[in-house]
Amino acid sequence: MNGPLISVIMPAYNCGKYIRQAVDSVYSQQVPLELIVVDDCSSDDTGSQLESYRQRPDFYYIRNEKNQGVAASRNRGVSMAKGRYVAFLDSDDWWEQGKLQEQLRVMEQNGAVLCSTGRELMDADGHSMGKYIGVKERITYRDLLAHNSINCSSALLRTQVAREFPMCHDHSHEDYITWLKVLRKYGWASGIDKPYLKYRISEGGKSRDKWKSAKMTFQVYRHMGYSVPKSCLFFISYAAHGIYKYR
Repeated sequence: MNGPLISVIMPAYNCGKYIRQAVDSVYSQQVPLELIVVDDCSSDDTGSQLESYRQRPDFYYIRNEKNQGVAASRNRGVSMAKGRYVAFLDSDDWWEQGKLQEQLRVMEQNGAVLCSTGRELMDADGHSMGKYIGVKERITYRDLLAHNSINCSSALLRTQVAREFPMCHDHSHEDYITWLKVLRKYGWASGIDKPYLKYRISEGGKSRDKWKSAKMTFQVYRHMGYSVPKSCLFFISYAAHGIYKYR
């Protein structure tokens, strides 16, 4: 085919220490792709770390005029995407080889509009923490309400669906809201239970601040239109999964 099959969207903010590992993992994938890095007004050396990629015809670097947040940065990348699918990768995470190829195989076989993979937790220095978080082969809307098993850096979805449900509410879990909206319409997503995503637990990240993350998750249920009592029930399930996931 002419042009990319997948557009990889990478929001970036003050990630000069990690971003080259993320970018190299994208280009290790053996599928036709393009990489769109959206720099959200970094004040460190993020831009200069990417200089060696600037001559690639499948690399695009854009910089927001002002800090807009991760949701708007991802949406800007999606608006530029030329691929049939979009994949998201945060600039401090990275992929194993074969990740996109396997997701494409599964999605084109079963017709899913969204696919995620398992993830291995890594510390801030990129060393394994000895913890793997898996995913079910088939994730329903009800499954997702009880537990957000779709990590954004593992997600591959059809571009038209990403444009149908842009990310919003940066003060909440913006990706979780999008996955819920997608599954509420399309019913289910595929999961590949292999650690294709290496997920860095970095200082200051959402995964570090459990209390903040918990409040944001409760807001997700409210954004989805659920009452306070129902939101509390979903939150109890979330909390139980969270205790198990990071214990």
